[in-house]
Amino acid sequence: MRKIALIGLGYVGLPLGVALSAKHEVIGFDINKSRIDELNEGFDRTLEVDSDLLNEAKRNGLRFSSDAASIADCDFYIVTVPTPVDSANQPDLRPVIGATKTVASVLKRGDIVVYESTVYPGVTQEVCVPILEEISGLKFNQDFECGYSPERINPGDKEHTVTKIRKIVSASSEAALDIVDSVYSSVITAGTYRAQSIKVAEAAKVIENTQRDINIAFVNELAMLFNRLDIDTNAVLDAASTKWNFLNFRPGLVGGHCIGVDPYYLTHKATQVGYHPEIILAGRRINDEMGRYVASSVVKMMIKHGVQIKGARVLVCGITFKENCPDIRNSRVIDVVRELGEFGCCVSVCDPWASEAEVEHEYGISILKFNEVKFKDYDCVVLAVAHNEFKNLELNGCLVYDIKNIYKNAEGRL
Repeated sequence: MRKIALIGLGYVGLPLGVALSAKHEVIGFDINKSRIDELNEGFDRTLEVDSDLLNEAKRNGLRFSSDAASIADCDFYIVTVPTPVDSANQPDLRPVIGATKTVASVLKRGDIVVYESTVYPGVTQEVCVPILEEISGLKFNQDFECGYSPERINPGDKEHTVTKIRKIVSASSEAALDIVDSVYSSVITAGTYRAQSIKVAEAAKVIENTQRDINIAFVNELAMLFNRLDIDTNAVLDAASTKWNFLNFRPGLVGGHCIGVDPYYLTHKATQVGYHPEIILAGRRINDEMGRYVASSVVKMMIKHGVQIKGARVLVCGITFKENCPDIRNSRVIDVVRELGEFGCCVSVCDPWASEAEVEHEYGISILKFNEVKFKDYDCVVLAVAHNEFKNLELNGCLVYDIKNIYKNAEGRL
C-alpha cells in the first residue's frame, strides 16, 4: 500500500482519488479552500462523483486539505492540475509549475512524482524535474523518480469512468515503472499500457485530442460547404456512415479543456524544434471560427424570416462545453453569444447544468433559470448544447437554429 497525494481535485483528480482510496491511503490537496470545504462536506460541484461514493471514499480514509504540510509524509505524488492556454494560444504551465513547487517543498528520498496533466512532449523532464531538484535539493533518478500517466477522463460520461479506461503508464526507470504500474493496476480494471518512455506517453496523450480536433474540423468544413450547396450535412454523414470504416464525427463547436486546447501544446513544441505544422493549425483555425460562422448563419436565418436584427431577442440554450455536464471551461458557445451581440441582438442564455456564479465569473454574463424561460418571448432560439432537458422542448411557433441536430423542426442547423 502506498501513501498517495493527489495534487488538484477537479474533474481528473477527484475521481482518481476516490478510486485509489479503495486500495491505498490517499490525501487530496488543492489550493482552493472552498473546494476542500465542499468535498469535506460530501459535495462535488463537478458532479463526477456523487455524494454516496464520495462519503464511502472518505470512510475508506480519503482526506482533503489545502495545507501542503498534510502531504509531507506521502511517498507517491500525482499531479492532476489543468494545463490551459493563454490569450495568444500559448501553453500556460503556471498551474503545473505551481503544483511542482508544492511537491518539491515536501519531496523526500525514495518518492515518486507522476504527472497526469496534458502537456507537450518533454515537459515532465525538461520543465518539472529541474524545479523538483532545485527546491528539494535532491537528485533526479538517484533520490527520487518521475512518471507520466495521461488522464483520459471524459467529463459527464458515467459509462467510461476512470477505472474503466485503459491507463498509459511511464516512468524514468524500469524499477519506478513497476511501482507506477502497480499503483494504477490496483484500481484500473481496464488494465494498463506500459509506454516506452515518458515522452512517448506525453505525446500519445496530446495526439489523442489533436486527432479528434482535426476530424471535427473536417466535418465542420464539410458543413459550411454543404450549406452553400443546400445539402443536409447530417443526412450526408448518415449515408456515409453505412460504410464500416467511415469515422462518424459530427459538426459542432469544439471547446472544453482538452480538444480545443491540446493541439496548441503540440504545435508550440513543433515550432520550438523548427517544424511548422500545417494540418493541425488548419484544423484549429476552422474550429476556432465556428462560433462566428454559427452566429452569421443565425442572423441570415432571422433576416430570411423578416426579423429586425438590431434589438432582436435571441435565446441561446446551453453554455457548457458539452451535454449533460456542468463544465464551462473553454466553451465556444460564448463565441456565438458575443458575435450575436456584435450584430446588435439582445442575447439571453439559459442552461440547467451550468453554475450561474461560475458563468458570471468566467464569461461576465448572467444566465436565466431554465425552468423560468418562456421560449415564445424570443425572436430566435439557438440550441447550442445537447442537454437532455433540451431534447423534448415544445418549440412550435419558435424560429429555431439547431447546432446539435436534436430538434427535427429546426429552421436552421449546422
